[in-house]
Amino acid sequence: MDRDTPAPEAHYWYDGDASVVAVLHAVRRFRRADQEMRRRMSEGMDMNVTDLQALQFVIAGEGRGEAVTPRQLSAHLRISTASTTKLLDRLTASGHLARSPHPRDRRSLVLTATAHAHDQIRERLAHMHERMADVARSVPPEAREAVVAFLAGMAALLDEEGGAAPLTPR
Repeated sequence: MDRDTPAPEAHYWYDGDASVVAVLHAVRRFRRADQEMRRRMSEGMDMNVTDLQALQFVIAGEGRGEAVTPRQLSAHLRISTASTTKLLDRLTASGHLARSPHPRDRRSLVLTATAHAHDQIRERLAHMHERMADVARSVPPEAREAVVAFLAGMAALLDEEGGAAPLTPR
């Protein structure tokens, strides 16, 4: 374990089985590493994290064959329409996104990633994604369904978790 991960028996939040505590500490370490990687990636691309998330959302929508609208992007990022407009202005000016009229809703737009954006994302992420797939392949095939269920359950729990009340002075 690294210095940021306390020994399983030295747990602050969790009582009980040391192996459960070890799993939860591993999840926390993964989340920190993921956040840090995203920060480094966006910094290296001279974008803020939200811009990179927007670009990834649009590319993922294209991969599913779905038209992505500014409203969907705003909802996904949980930002205001004004912030979305500024974000789209930045990504359009940088040559990463294009806006075009929606084919069925003339009041809306469709967002598409440019070839330049696809090239840059592939160039920066392809090697990392292949290495991540190698790690996933190392999970025994009979355990993969349980891993997927565990991670989906954790994601659902975090998605539904409300905000915390502010700390109060003594």
